[in-house]
Amino acid sequence: MTRRKPERRKGNAGKRRRWVPLMLGAFLAGLFTVGAAILMPGGENRTGAFSPAQGDLSAFPAAPGGTARNDPAPRVPFPPGGAIRGEGRPPRIAIVVDACGYDPTRDAEWLKFPEKITLAVIPFGPSSRRIAQSAHERGFGVLIHIPMEPEGSVFDQTESFRFRRGMSGEEMETLLGRMIKENPWATGASNHMGSAFTADAESMTKFVSLLKGSGLFLLDSMTTARSVAVRTALQAGIPVARRDVFLDADMEAEEMRLQWKKTIAIAKEKGAAVLICHGRKESLRTLLDLVPDLEAEGVRAVTLAELLSPARPL
Repeated sequence: MTRRKPERRKGNAGKRRRWVPLMLGAFLAGLFTVGAAILMPGGENRTGAFSPAQGDLSAFPAAPGGTARNDPAPRVPFPPGGAIRGEGRPPRIAIVVDACGYDPTRDAEWLKFPEKITLAVIPFGPSSRRIAQSAHERGFGVLIHIPMEPEGSVFDQTESFRFRRGMSGEEMETLLGRMIKENPWATGASNHMGSAFTADAESMTKFVSLLKGSGLFLLDSMTTARSVAVRTALQAGIPVARRDVFLDADMEAEEMRLQWKKTIAIAKEKGAAVLICHGRKESLRTLLDLVPDLEAEGVRAVTLAELLSPARPL
């Protein structure tokens, strides 16, 4: 009598062995994805998604109310002070899109935004220079989103070019010079992370002095309540703005809408507001749904440089 059961067990064992390479491959792919997400510049206590795909960053038509340009931004000193409403001006909002330069496909989508925005570009990424130039040509604002030392350990691709406490003025000057050379279209700078650096008065005094010499204004992303960025910038006599509202891509849609309403309320009360959002697809999708509210609310979207510029004669 022929026994079948041992043969079936042998066949099942062979099938299990054939599954081993597939399971190992899936496991390694998962490790790669997680590793890429960790290395992507995402900020303090935030994570970002990294995509190696190449997006189309070719020039788009000029933004509403803007003109297409491809020359570097002029280094013209601004008058000291913060956001200025100006007589006869409607309330204004500056929308700043953080952490551009490391996802070409995602960055390219922001170039199609129907209102004026400002792109904060992290230096030395795969699309940093190209997105900065394309945004400038589109009539959008451009910032250098400068990596700064955080409290605690944050591991991403910016570790080798962060501004840190204890750096000499010469070291800061060399590093900032490299960033400006890569992104000559920027008219200002903002901090990527920086909860330790922006709270250190000595470091920030050196830093804002370099910004002044380069004709750049400052946006404090407010990663810590202990930041002295605004105070040191005003003491140095350079224009400075502080983030009013942060629109996090991890928020639920309803919470994003509440933050948007808060931004409009601040703009109406004070004449101007600064909204920072992550450049992820969730933020883009939500803002595309919300920007039509601006016309109905009598609020105008402008670049951050325009928000900090003095009122022009009517």
